[in-house]
Amino acid sequence: MEKEDFDFLQEHSLKFLEMAFRTDRHERMAHPDGYGKKTGVCGDTVEIFLSVRNEHLDSVSFEVNGCMNTNACANTIAHLAEGKTLEEAWEITPEKVAEYLETLPPDHIHCSELVAGAFYLALTNHRELKQKPWKKLYQ
Repeated sequence: MEKEDFDFLQEHSLKFLEMAFRTDRHERMAHPDGYGKKTGVCGDTVEIFLSVRNEHLDSVSFEVNGCMNTNACANTIAHLAEGKTLEEAWEITPEKVAEYLETLPPDHIHCSELVAGAFYLALTNHRELKQKPWKKLYQ
């Protein structure tokens, strides 16, 4: 049986590689305006932190305990979300994340679903904190 050659750098798009190796958004935000945490069936865990100003996502940071694909998806969510209104942010789907990355392996689509789930939880948390601001003190 002949060994199949696999060149990681040649098999992935530049967008995927940038998002997979980018680390500037890896941060546990103090006093976030929204927070979401989700663990996938694969064991990866993502925590998303939102900073909101004037109904726009000012910044999105995250912590990932997982694979490179999950890191790429988390960076992509942050990239796609920053500057968007809260309403527009709800339109960021796992499919849009995979589409942006171009070469997310089909067997890792669950990574985009995991990160999107944590992101939606953070958006929901922001909505709850806006209605009951005193809860932010207890996060």
